[in-house]
Amino acid sequence: MATEVGIIMGSKSDLPVMQQAADILSKLGVEYEIKIVSAHRTPDLMFEYAKNAHGRGIKVIIAGAGGAAHLPGMVASLSPLPVIGVPVKSSNSIDGWDSVLSILQMPGGVPVATVALNGAKNAGILAAQIVGSADKNIQQNITDYKQSLRNAVIESGKILE
Repeated sequence: MATEVGIIMGSKSDLPVMQQAADILSKLGVEYEIKIVSAHRTPDLMFEYAKNAHGRGIKVIIAGAGGAAHLPGMVASLSPLPVIGVPVKSSNSIDGWDSVLSILQMPGGVPVATVALNGAKNAGILAAQIVGSADKNIQQNITDYKQSLRNAVIESGKILE
């Protein structure tokens, strides 16, 4: 199976959050790669990754970043792939709002799908849904996962009866 989702982050400190995307992608049967690619400290690496990911078979990029959070937008400006931005509450963050707004407020023509602060799990699910739109097996895994969420709610509600 080919790698279909690229998970990138600005620094190793983002890994505890971004690991959630990797974990749910594994559960849903989606192959991924995970790398540290900093927009500020390794811009050449970021340019290379963004420009070449689609040629390597990547279908979606999940980019997590804290603080000024330029990584998702810069990658989206260079890549033809859908980019999902994960704002990360980091040590240099202003309660995460700087990251949220940096990723959310993209200029026209450079869209970045944005999930909640530290919402890497949802980014992984969204990436799987994008891949699943052309892969019936992945789509079935997502359907099964959503059914498990439904079942969990119903079971937890039985406690109140």
